[in-house]
Amino acid sequence: MAPDVETVTAELTAMAAADHQGARRANSDDPAEQLAWRRLTAQHADRLSEIMDAHGWPTADLFGEDAARAAWLIAQHADRQLDVQRRALRLMEQAVANGTASPRDLAFLRDRTLVNEGRKQIYGTQIAGVKDGSPIPWPCEDPERMDERRKEVGIPPFTEYVAQFSPA
Repeated sequence: MAPDVETVTAELTAMAAADHQGARRANSDDPAEQLAWRRLTAQHADRLSEIMDAHGWPTADLFGEDAARAAWLIAQHADRQLDVQRRALRLMEQAVANGTASPRDLAFLRDRTLVNEGRKQIYGTQIAGVKDGSPIPWPCEDPERMDERRKEVGIPPFTEYVAQFSPA
């Protein structure tokens, strides 16, 4: 690995670790915690944008599985930077077409981007909230075929997926 690739790999994995640690802040009742989360995700999205400028979509082939997954997570959480999210989506679509990125991850990013644009999602991966103890997805295109589309990209059926959000 070239030093630049090694540096980017380390950066991406460190950003994902910070993201995991800070994620609880996203839904905090404390405005300072929410602001800290927004700042963190904005910094990460800005850096991902620079990485995409230099390397395109950070694939596992070039950066390793952990760093590729980290890039996807950072793009997922770039909710307030739709330009970065849309660009990541386009680059990831090309990578999936080339066989160098996960169709499953692409489905999650596509749904997240659609929801952030105020449009209906395709795969039912984005949860709007919980009603009577059951997770409710954001509106979905052609909901009768949702599980069929999920299966095509390796996502479990919706009922299995939402069971992980339900209290045990």
